[in-house]
Amino acid sequence: MLIIERILNECYRFKSFVYRNSRIERVKDKFRIVVNIIPRKNSQGKCSKCFRKGPTYDHQDERRFSFVPLWGIPVVFCYKPRRIDCSCGVKIEFMPWTKGNSHLTNAYKIFLSSWAKRLSWKETGQIFSVSWDTVMSSVEYVVSYGLSNRCLSRIETLGIDEIQYRTGKKYLTLVYQIDEYCKRLIWIGEEHKAKTLFKFFKMFGEERTSQLTAICSDMWKAYRKVIVKKAPNAIHVLDRFHIMKHFNEAIDESRRQEMKKLKEKGYDLILKGSRWILLKKAKNLTENQISKLSVILKHNLQTVRCYLLRESFQRFWEYKSIYWARLFLKRWTTIAMRSKIEPIKKVAKMLRRHEDVILNWFKMKNRVSNGIVEGFNNKAKLTIRKSYGFKSFKVAELALYHVLGNLPEPELTHRFT
Repeated sequence: MLIIERILNECYRFKSFVYRNSRIERVKDKFRIVVNIIPRKNSQGKCSKCFRKGPTYDHQDERRFSFVPLWGIPVVFCYKPRRIDCSCGVKIEFMPWTKGNSHLTNAYKIFLSSWAKRLSWKETGQIFSVSWDTVMSSVEYVVSYGLSNRCLSRIETLGIDEIQYRTGKKYLTLVYQIDEYCKRLIWIGEEHKAKTLFKFFKMFGEERTSQLTAICSDMWKAYRKVIVKKAPNAIHVLDRFHIMKHFNEAIDESRRQEMKKLKEKGYDLILKGSRWILLKKAKNLTENQISKLSVILKHNLQTVRCYLLRESFQRFWEYKSIYWARLFLKRWTTIAMRSKIEPIKKVAKMLRRHEDVILNWFKMKNRVSNGIVEGFNNKAKLTIRKSYGFKSFKVAELALYHVLGNLPEPELTHRFT
């Protein structure tokens, strides 16, 4: 079994400790590799509290620590911890391969957490024959290290949004860094209220907040008030993605209303199956969808007028001057308010209420887009769905930081994945 000890010495060596007496044990119908760890001769242990070296007071009973499997065979380290007679009292020695009272080595925690990014926590536990709680503690170890060692300097652009993570209107407020050089999740708050966002700015600090140049969010009034109060120097941007989302909702609502009326008259086949044809961009339509759209546009329907108003609004994003963009916006909203189409009139009123913030999009010269945030939100929802939901905020927070936080991981002499 010297080959195992040699591999461990090459890949996972610790100063003042050596591997000895590696062997294979059989437990029922399964095998496992057991490796003893012993301190080097004449070496002193370090106090787990102050990390100063001290003489050995006595030894505890042997403890076992799970290590990364070799060739699919579980590996266990055996060690009798020393108690150190230190100036701060008699303390258990610091063991560099584990943290606290955990029965897992740090390397195994990193190994399990890396697989928990690819699979659900339940599947990870089943594959490596560990409990769900073991996988969670491994992710917690990596996330805790990452949060305490990440760098939050040079952040200039933020994206703020919310997602639902549980039934019963349970929401999370997510804050992302969306700078060109770095895109990541930097904060998670429970619920989506004004006080939730206040907590973020308290964590972020006044100095970092003063360095922000732009903040991209949706049109929720509570978020806008907090941003104006806490980051008055940052340009608040309502981007193209969120605005066009309101247009699509208006078209869909108009289509549903008109479908009911046409069904009563027996003409519902005109709009039947047309939802995605009307919502998709024209360049993304298939040949069959284009032909069906051309048939729909021949009819004088409220939905058709709503669709044409949305398409005419697309010219707004082509302007380079804020002056001409503002003028176009005023003319378009006037036409929309005279259309007598209630869903599109709601959109026009919304555009008038948020005119100044919408025009900030041109000040940033298209550099800021909440489309990045929506992409992150889709990944966040996938993470929650992959794990079949989370019953507590703490677990959801760990999983999202782990997948989206781009956190630094503890260094090892050898990467196992």
